[in-house]
Amino acid sequence: MNAIDFLRFASLCLLLAGAETLHGIARTVLLAPRVGKVLAIKLSVVSGSLLAFGLCYFFVPDIGAAGIGEHLILGLGLAGFMAAFDVAIGRLLMHLRWSRIWRDFDPRSGNYLSIGLLLLALSPAVVWWLRGGGAG
Repeated sequence: MNAIDFLRFASLCLLLAGAETLHGIARTVLLAPRVGKVLAIKLSVVSGSLLAFGLCYFFVPDIGAAGIGEHLILGLGLAGFMAAFDVAIGRLLMHLRWSRIWRDFDPRSGNYLSIGLLLLALSPAVVWWLRGGGAG
């Protein structure tokens, strides 16, 4: 990955972080009071994943990854960044305990962050495939 591709990757990371932060605020302020917290969390894994996929669809092709392997690595990088971002927000901004942060990653506790991260990790590869990357 050259410097320009790295800047594009970093820009996509920041764009995803900003979009997902606003998405989380909207879920908490607008959706949860109307449908309840539990349903809002379930719905937001779908809407958040679609939001992230949409951003990937438009920005991943310019990053310069080639082939399925590089797109999977790119997806792991995006998911890793977002996981670290979520942990940092939880610890540094919200002052949450580690046990509370890890609960967000555990689907058994009604939180689906890990599922969203898995879908994000796969998004660049799906974008590559949809844009004809797998065509012979």
